[in-house]
Amino acid sequence: MFVSRLNLSRAKRAALGALLAAAGAAAVPALAWAQQAPETAITGQPAPPLATFADFATYAEKARLVAIVEVRDQAVVKPERAPGLAPGHARLYLEARTQALLAGSSPLGESLNYLADVPFDARGKAPRLRKQRFIVFADPVPGRPGTLTLVDPGAQLPATPETEQLARTVIAELASADAPPSITGIRDIMSVAGNLVGESETQLFLETASGQPVSLTVVRRPGMEPTWGVSWSEIVDQSAAPPQPQTVEWYRLACFLPAQVPAEAFLQDDRASRLRAEADYAYILEQLGGCPRIRT
Repeated sequence: MFVSRLNLSRAKRAALGALLAAAGAAAVPALAWAQQAPETAITGQPAPPLATFADFATYAEKARLVAIVEVRDQAVVKPERAPGLAPGHARLYLEARTQALLAGSSPLGESLNYLADVPFDARGKAPRLRKQRFIVFADPVPGRPGTLTLVDPGAQLPATPETEQLARTVIAELASADAPPSITGIRDIMSVAGNLVGESETQLFLETASGQPVSLTVVRRPGMEPTWGVSWSEIVDQSAAPPQPQTVEWYRLACFLPAQVPAEAFLQDDRASRLRAEADYAYILEQLGGCPRIRT
């Protein structure tokens, strides 16, 4: 027996077999399960977020489809058939009903099935997910209509008004015709001092996966706070503005800029120019505020 808690028809067993074969020896990584922590309920503090903008963007870029589903039934895969299962987790075979397709070019039927690893509940048992709604980031299994594989640990999220809205926002921004390209590194950096003490301008030119030009500019003037901005075109503009937080533009920079400028990117040899450029790059990273993640 592959599973318990559900009597599977021959067709369903075939679907489960296909999923187990797709998982293979590599195993399905354990999913981070989003539940309200006990201390949250006791203290009355707001529940922690289920995932961050960066998590959603990472999943959406990996997945060939994103859908909202409602679990109809579940079965627990026997541990001997679940290689790589983390301690304290259960691997579930889930049957679900499609409620909405948020992203994906392939048609999606009403009935779906997929595997998910979830932590045990407070009783040390697999949680009961029937009638619960989730957002799944997945790929279809070739030759098995309606059979999916989740793209990454944590790629099944409880569907709430907040998570649904965030998923739709991220998907729309990524699909936009003017979506910013993926950042792969820093190509060049230079910093030029102005005529006044404390006046300078630093320019960074970034490498992108598509080859599209992207540049960052930091301008300092005496007695004023530094200003900086990003240009997603060939035009280097001092009036360029920083990206809005929690957008794909912000995600591209905050999550993929390197921690330091590589030595080969400096276009100047003098120490003063390099120190100024390094300080301005550090300022950009500080203003971006890092790339918080919960699941990825």
